[in-house]
Amino acid sequence: MELRVPIDHQSGQKLQPIVTNLHWRYSGVTATNRMVAPRLARMFRAAWLGSDAPDGIERMGAADLLRLWRRSTPLIWHARRNNEMIVGVLLKALGWPLKLVFTSAAQRHHTWITRWLIRRMDAIIATSTVSASYLKVPSVVVTHGVDAETYAPPADRAAAFAETGLPGRHAIGCFGRVRAQKGTDLFVAAMCRLLPLYPDFTAVIVGEIKPDQAGFADELRRQIAAAGLQSRIVITGELPIAEVQRWYQRLTIYAFTSRNEGFGLTLIEAMAAGAALVATRAGAAELVVDDGVTGVLVPIDDADALAVALGPLLCDPAKAAAMGARGRQRVLDKFSLDAEAAGIAAVYRTLT
Repeated sequence: MELRVPIDHQSGQKLQPIVTNLHWRYSGVTATNRMVAPRLARMFRAAWLGSDAPDGIERMGAADLLRLWRRSTPLIWHARRNNEMIVGVLLKALGWPLKLVFTSAAQRHHTWITRWLIRRMDAIIATSTVSASYLKVPSVVVTHGVDAETYAPPADRAAAFAETGLPGRHAIGCFGRVRAQKGTDLFVAAMCRLLPLYPDFTAVIVGEIKPDQAGFADELRRQIAAAGLQSRIVITGELPIAEVQRWYQRLTIYAFTSRNEGFGLTLIEAMAAGAALVATRAGAAELVVDDGVTGVLVPIDDADALAVALGPLLCDPAKAAAMGARGRQRVLDKFSLDAEAAGIAAVYRTLT
């Protein structure tokens, strides 16, 4: 692939963003990166370096990168992980004309090596004000966005659920890796308490069970069996992304139960699909959710509070549908992919 010098048609300045994904496995960081990168490629001649390249953006290999050494015009090197910052710092020291950008979603104090690397960046993006507060350097907040055309309400939610063959008429879901950090156990505890009272609902847990979490998952299954709810609390395991998107469309209610998150993309994915939302105050939940309007916020690590908040929605699916519609509108207004791409592009332009 021959990479030409791109033109930013909005500002007339020459830019070439290199979107890096130097990671061996697919992760939430990869997912958010993949979604926004094609939008950036519509504005700049952006290229993707690394694995899991999405459609809609040019791919860059090591040979392409080598040919850009000693170029006269600047390249944007956009990192989202420590190893990507390290490579960027080294390449810049060796003569690549790089402007280094780092996006941070972490809501915790950074290690010394991360702090050292952050100080060598030319610009810092934080995905929330909370993430920004841990950086100790100036940053610009650009929240994640979601593709509201892909994550969209179904034409007929009842028919979408019926195609599963599961009992009842409605689904309540909790998506993400099955582990304590995601609060899957809180969801199971709340469902064991609530589902006997609401026979029209089935609960669905969609997410990977890694080998080191097999014992955790087995304990959840024991709790489900003890409650006699094996047919009404379903753990699907990891699914292809298209099937995950379809599962969002089958949900009447979504429970975001994380104990700790950087952002929590499933929040806006579920809202975009029109599911009512009950969320712990983790990640970007307090930024995303208009409490009591587009969702309900509950304390972290509190299964009882989660159950209390979910009860009224399980009791009244029409109320849940109305909340879901308001949630989707909030995503369209505040958390679109176009808004995220525009925020990132504005940061890029400050570096030319």
